[in-house]
Amino acid sequence: MIDPSWLAALGVILFGVGLLGTFYHKNAIVVLMCIELMLNAANLNFVAAASHYGDVNGWVFTAIAIAIAAAEVAIGLAILLSLYSTQGTISLDAARKLRN
Repeated sequence: MIDPSWLAALGVILFGVGLLGTFYHKNAIVVLMCIELMLNAANLNFVAAASHYGDVNGWVFTAIAIAIAAAEVAIGLAILLSLYSTQGTISLDAARKLRN
């Protein structure tokens, strides 16, 4: 079995990659994927902590977080589809223009 400290380190690395991707990309789908990567990294850290301490609360919270993440993706893609139908692009710069 894999040591939980390795899983926690992998979770931190994945979270950092997702955070950098969220800050540096302008494509809305890539940003949405990076946010999902950060959520999965947090779930991995919850599972690592649950495995380390022998508690099931981390597993339960991870199952709930996966369900919430699925709903978040559905809403995000619906917003992007609406943005594409009105602006003709899914660039985040086009989304910023909607404010004005």
